Amino acid sequence: MGAFLEENSIALLAVVTVDHSAVAQTTLTTVPSGFRCILDHIKIEAAGDESTTDITIGQVGALTDFISTTQLDNLDAQYDVVKIQPVQADPPLKQKSYAAGTVIQVDVTVANGNAGNMYFVFGTLKAV
Repeated sequence: MGAFLEENSIALLAVVTVDHSAVAQTTLTTVPSGFRCILDHIKIEAAGDESTTDITIGQVGALTDFISTTQLDNLDAQYDVVKIQPVQADPPLKQKSYAAGTVIQVDVTVANGNAGNMYFVFGTLKAV
């Protein structure tokens, strides 16, 4: 496990720079061998005005299984931060548990932002 990881507790799993100026997919993390990962949330620190950029997040092949299309409305200035996570519902929202080797990506679907946005990925790793 990496320096940020603490098994069975919510921990910082990765810090990734994402370009919002181009429609593209960027890998945020890959679940390590021997573990399952439950994503908790992702914090995004803006490189500039990202307010008309749209993203989805999830595993490769199902890029909306963590969050569906989300517009980054509140990221309208450099260093603004938003917290992205599934919203509590009744019945409770189901989250995914990702197997070892699963690649989790962000998909910039509408590119109207800047390069250099920082994604801080938080989740729980459980040994299997």
